[in-house]
Amino acid sequence: MPFETPAALLRTTGAEGWTLVEPLAYRGRRDRFVVPAGFGTDLATVPRPVLWLVPRAGRYTLAAVLHDWLCSVGIATGAVSSRDADGVFRRAMREAGVPVALRWLMWTGVRWGALADPQRRRGWVLSAPGVLVISLLAAPLVLPPSLLVVPGLLVYGAVERLVSGEAGVRPWSSRR
Repeated sequence: MPFETPAALLRTTGAEGWTLVEPLAYRGRRDRFVVPAGFGTDLATVPRPVLWLVPRAGRYTLAAVLHDWLCSVGIATGAVSSRDADGVFRRAMREAGVPVALRWLMWTGVRWGALADPQRRRGWVLSAPGVLVISLLAAPLVLPPSLLVVPGLLVYGAVERLVSGEAGVRPWSSRR
């Protein structure tokens, strides 16, 4: 397995939600990357409407942690390009046994995310044909269930705001 070390993650309250307890080392074909202990991650960054298909954690968790680090520190230091970071992510998922369709869908998602991020946009056009083909093939399978989830998320969000006090109502736990 290309991940040389096991990873331990600690749930935290920060924006990322998880912190590496010990370093995570990955050896690729030419490079070796070490994500340091203390690195914060949100695991797989998945839009809420598709969490039914891709949970935040799974066989791809270590690949997602590595990808988060590559997209922040790796790109900032010039160790990898955005396209390389996404390619390493896909390869690490393959090596972790993530099914073919899922890893290509996740790769497509991170490439779309790169288009939306000015720091990661450079070189996107080179991936565009593959991203567009996979998106078109996946749309009939992914969009209908996702669109059904959105109204439920909106209702849940409204109820949560009411109960938590964000809409002027005091939260249940603070009433005396």
